[in-house]
Amino acid sequence: MANISSYPTATAVSGDLILGTQLSATSVNKTRNFTAGSVTAAGLGYTSYTALLTQTGTAAPVATVLSNNLTATLTWARTGTGTYTLTASAATFTNNKTIVFFNNGDASPNTNKWTRTSDTVLTLTIGIDAALANGSFEVRIYA
Repeated sequence: MANISSYPTATAVSGDLILGTQLSATSVNKTRNFTAGSVTAAGLGYTSYTALLTQTGTAAPVATVLSNNLTATLTWARTGTGTYTLTASAATFTNNKTIVFFNNGDASPNTNKWTRTSDTVLTLTIGIDAALANGSFEVRIYA
């Protein structure tokens, strides 16, 4: 049997696999591979997407993604003056379990509002365009 201390250390990323035991109350416990992202989400109690947002003119916000362990593909759009949507490719934004934190970053402050429009769409309302300059954005979906 290999000595575990003989393996080199590494920094895990969300998609890396970790060997573990899946506990079962009704059958035999099973050895499984778990992604590092799923282990993190289980420990935190939520999955999340975190980005810095910049928006100019009539363009959709541009996201510099800092962290994302959601499984859906996310797309930003501008739907009107100062109104933007984040759309997920699959049901992601669970009712009463989704929370959003965001600000304008370096841009002038405005009244920021977010709405969970559906299981796949979040709407941000700022009121004017070009009011996001490295604004912080985080959505958390609790288990």
